[in-house]
Amino acid sequence: MSTESKGRNKQFGIKRFFKSFKYSWEGLVYAYRYEQSMTLHLFLSIFVIGLGIFVKLNPFEWAFCILGLGIMLAIELLNTAIEAVVDLASPEIHPLAKIAKDTGSAASGVYAMIAFVAACFIFIPKLIALF
Repeated sequence: MSTESKGRNKQFGIKRFFKSFKYSWEGLVYAYRYEQSMTLHLFLSIFVIGLGIFVKLNPFEWAFCILGLGIMLAIELLNTAIEAVVDLASPEIHPLAKIAKDTGSAASGVYAMIAFVAACFIFIPKLIALF
């Protein structure tokens, strides 16, 4: 069956629309329940929000922080999806499976470092001004 004909079989409607939220929620719950990095990011998000309240971020800084936290969450969820698909496709250890999993993890790590440095530009001057 071609990709084009597969797409024509999809049903559109309000029921399907609301089911998509249910499936997204289930994916989020799974990730928080079984992925250690998601728990770490949850605590870091709470810390960033608390620190933002403490140093009185302006609306632009809040937008930057929330966007950064959201992107981090999205990358972690995509990494979890990649790992699940690789495990399904290659249950045995395979060099290409390792590359897929490692590079997905690297994407999370690279973004986390970039987000940390960017957050330092926001928070360090504010913390210095307080003390």
